[in-house]
Formats: sequence, C-alpha cells, structure tokens
Amino acid sequence: MTKQRVFIYGSLLPGQSNHSIAAPYIRASVDGEIRGRLVDCGNYPAAIRDEAASERTIRGLWITVDPEGLAAMDALEEFAGIEEPNDYERVWATDVSDVSISGWVYVREGSRGCQAVPDRYWPDYYARKTGR
Repeated sequence: MTKQRVFIYGSLLPGQSNHSIAAPYIRASVDGEIRGRLVDCGNYPAAIRDEAASERTIRGLWITVDPEGLAAMDALEEFAGIEEPNDYERVWATDVSDVSISGWVYVREGSRGCQAVPDRYWPDYYARKTGR
C-alpha cells in the first residue's frame, strides 16, 4: 500500500493528546476543511456528516502517512474495516476549499448523545472547555 492522505480534526492534531500516534508516520501536511460538524465526546471530538452538517465545516489538517500510520490510526479509532462493527467509520472526503485534495476521514454515524461543538476547530473549543 502506498502513502495515504487522512484528514485529522481532533486529538490527532499537533499539540493534542493523541498526536504521538500519527506523528512518526506523517510525511506531509496541509491545512484544510471538510463538510461536517463536531460533537464533544469528552477528551476528543467526533465528526458527523449528516444532513444537519451539510452547511457546516470542520477545520483540520490533511496529513500524508505511511501505511503503518493508517494502521495505527485505524487501531486508535477502532476501525476494523468496511462492513465490520466499528467505533468510527473511515470514509472518503474532499477539501471544501481545494477539491484537488481528498482522502480518508474518521466519522461517526450519529452524535450518540454527545453535545454539539459550536466551533469548527476542536483545539479552540477544547482549550476553552479545559481552561488550557
């Protein structure tokens, strides 16, 4: 498998709690945004791409990773594969501002009772939430 592009938007971002899982495998990165909305799952967010999210965007980072990096993120997000029971699904997305950029993103099917995040960028919201 060749390098893969993945959109990260929460705890995998630089400076966040799970960045160390992706960091060793990142070969390139660029800012970006996708259609969707965030929900607060405690110490991390989930991206939701439902009808309510069709007019909203999530800011994050497109990273290019080695195959081992994709496997490490699959394990973190509890993604076992297509048509398997997963915590997060891995779906294909395209950047809102630059349609030449696309790749994988981890999303949930619904909010699962988690509160909506009013921000488009998790680190800003999380910093206010935790006072950090």
